[in-house]
Amino acid sequence: MERTDVVSLHCPLTDQTKGMIGREELARMRRHAILINTARGGVLNSAALAGALEWGEIAGATCDIFEMEPPLPEDHPLLHSPNTIVTPHIAFASEESMEQRAEIVFNNLYVWLDGHQINTV
Repeated sequence: MERTDVVSLHCPLTDQTKGMIGREELARMRRHAILINTARGGVLNSAALAGALEWGEIAGATCDIFEMEPPLPEDHPLLHSPNTIVTPHIAFASEESMEQRAEIVFNNLYVWLDGHQINTV
């Protein structure tokens, strides 16, 4: 945390990762660092992040996922934090990912139409 300019979170929410980034971890970050969360909301303490942004402890943040699905309540701390970009859980929505999702759906349809078990993994 002390040596990086960007921290980008990409992990599942588990017992081990819940609350993984909180006040202590954010305080160890560089003042010019940026935090990106596209993992799960529970991995990050939103109030602690909002405080770190408000106090200028880190330079900025981008969050695509929160403790709850959007729409967020108007008083959610990250909606009013400086140097923060929030998106409504759409980080996955690239052209490539949409093409890949369509391929999976169509392949499953063809398999099902042929009377076989579809891939559910």
